[in-house]
Amino acid sequence: MEFFDSHAHYFDARFKEEYPGGAEKAIADAYDAGVHSILNAGTSPYTVRESIALAEKFSHLYVAAGLHPSDSHDVSDADLENVLCEIRTLCRHPKVVAVGEIGLDYHWDVSKKERQKKIFDAQLSIAEELKFPVIIHDREAHGDTMDILRAHPNVSGVLHSFSGSAEMARQLVDKGWYISFAGPITYKNARNLRETAEVISLDRILIETDAPYLPPEPHRGKLNYSGYLPYIVRAIASVKERPDEEVAVATTKNALRLFGIV
Repeated sequence: MEFFDSHAHYFDARFKEEYPGGAEKAIADAYDAGVHSILNAGTSPYTVRESIALAEKFSHLYVAAGLHPSDSHDVSDADLENVLCEIRTLCRHPKVVAVGEIGLDYHWDVSKKERQKKIFDAQLSIAEELKFPVIIHDREAHGDTMDILRAHPNVSGVLHSFSGSAEMARQLVDKGWYISFAGPITYKNARNLRETAEVISLDRILIETDAPYLPPEPHRGKLNYSGYLPYIVRAIASVKERPDEEVAVATTKNALRLFGIV
């Protein structure tokens, strides 16, 4: 089976500290395990540049460029327009295939909500201008996320590591969006995620690791990497009563289609 990891962070310092050989070895090991495509989701211009440098070394590695809601805390109001311009410029690189990771995060409360919404809206406008798909981070901000997405009907993409309701997922899928599942769908208490996977069509599902975060069972509490995607595939396949291989093939095709990768 071949897999597409639609969301990872191989610029994260944990790979250097915890994975023997670092991020490059983790990427190579994942490829040997059948992960033939990975999207490295940037969280700031700095991490996007790091991601591009990695992608230039690995033909199967792609990049999303964006300012994460938590990272926006480190950007002053005076510098914000320059940062957004830099993200727009970084999107011109041939290995950049999406605007992301962008959205809202009300869990950590490190950035004021109104400021987060302003930055989210601005980056959706960049995606619309460039005709790029987007990768959305939505943590404890479902209502505001949906309101802002409705204001940009010409933009589509994926809700990464989905945590909303099955009804929210249905509304998004009806508008052409994709839903991505990560390690939590393998957890015993993930009934809501399994219900969501059950009700949405397989042709609208992506898989991801969010590496080095959110490792699936039985690796909970450890460093996550793309080689653990088969656990997520198995969980979705079990819910949908389909063969693992069918889920792996479908989610790979979905990601290639969404990100315009030939």
